[in-house]
Amino acid sequence: MGVSRRTFLSLAAAGSAAAALPSLAAAPASAASPPGDVVGKITVGYQGWFACIGDGAPINTWWHWAQDASRPPSTGNTGIKSWPDLRDYQHTYKTGYANLGNGQTANLFSSYDQQTVDTHFAWLQQFGIDTAALQRFNPNGAEGATRDAMAGKVRSAAESHGRKFYVMYDVTGWTNMQQEIKDDWTAKMSAHTASGAYARQNGKPVVCIWGFGFNDGNHPWDAGPCLDVVNWFKGQGCYVIGGVPREWRVGGSGTRTGFSDVYHAFNALSPWMVGAIGNAGDSDNIYTTITVGDQADCNDHGIDYQPCVLPGDTQARQRAHGDFMWRQFYNMVRAGAQGIYISMFDEYNEGNQIAKTAEDASMVPADSGIWALDEDGTHCSSDYYLRLTGDGGRMLRGEIGLTANRPTPPVA
Repeated sequence: MGVSRRTFLSLAAAGSAAAALPSLAAAPASAASPPGDVVGKITVGYQGWFACIGDGAPINTWWHWAQDASRPPSTGNTGIKSWPDLRDYQHTYKTGYANLGNGQTANLFSSYDQQTVDTHFAWLQQFGIDTAALQRFNPNGAEGATRDAMAGKVRSAAESHGRKFYVMYDVTGWTNMQQEIKDDWTAKMSAHTASGAYARQNGKPVVCIWGFGFNDGNHPWDAGPCLDVVNWFKGQGCYVIGGVPREWRVGGSGTRTGFSDVYHAFNALSPWMVGAIGNAGDSDNIYTTITVGDQADCNDHGIDYQPCVLPGDTQARQRAHGDFMWRQFYNMVRAGAQGIYISMFDEYNEGNQIAKTAEDASMVPADSGIWALDEDGTHCSSDYYLRLTGDGGRMLRGEIGLTANRPTPPVA
């Protein structure tokens, strides 16, 4: 449980293309939908899945911080690749790590504390980031009560800070998904659409379903049950986004065959990129081989396109002080994407978080071996990837011109 259940879905990195592709920009796409809470907006994936023993959460474990969640996280019992900057949190919890490089106790936050969620949504507000997609895995096991409570905490924070949120079901490993996802929406999650903070697109409440079409044992459904679920949500009056394999259109080992009707039933498509790219050259290759064709296919079928942008795995030292992420923003905007999905806001497990992160070794446990944001020798402020994401949203909306040159300095 310590790392994302999407980790195993990471595909082999795409082959690098030439470093520069100066003349391959597609003409701006005509959006299938007008601007709303998805179209023309940046959406961040929000896990909200960290807990600590003693925080009051029903799960009462070191949820997602540790491999063995019954024991405090430590160098020998870790579930994370990045260390958060804790300076904005009022409540933190002592771990089993050695002290930070600056001598302070190595504490971690709990998502179950309302102040944590309020802090995160205050950051979204501060940096001009529009919408959060609350991740919701199978809620029918031991996690269910905590996940139910997290939905209420996210709703409260979004309302307080003028942000939007929507439910994003991750169906990974959900055996009885076809009926239970409908029951969960009807009995629990649909109630949150009454909030003025609940995201709407084309006047409809937004729901995302992540995981249809992936070719692995944790996504075992044929096209029929998946199409049934998509059409059921549309029948409930929802605008439905599909979190789909990178190769949904072109085919490949990562995606099942026979899913074209499922993909084209969605109102928007958001292909997954974590694990598929690791540098700017990979992003350029995806632009030519995947993104441009995806956008054209979506245009032809009246579907909005919400491709994935990631900051890069800190522990794999992919970030290049923001150049990797900015190249993706540039490629997605020049292709004409209707919206952009950030993977993820708080994914300290895979090291792909944009939330505030340790700047240097003074802010990381001395015995952890975890790289901070200065891993390539360039100092970056802890809020750098929030600022970078805000600028990516401005470029998406046309508030700044399309540029391959990152406008955001690593230190403000």
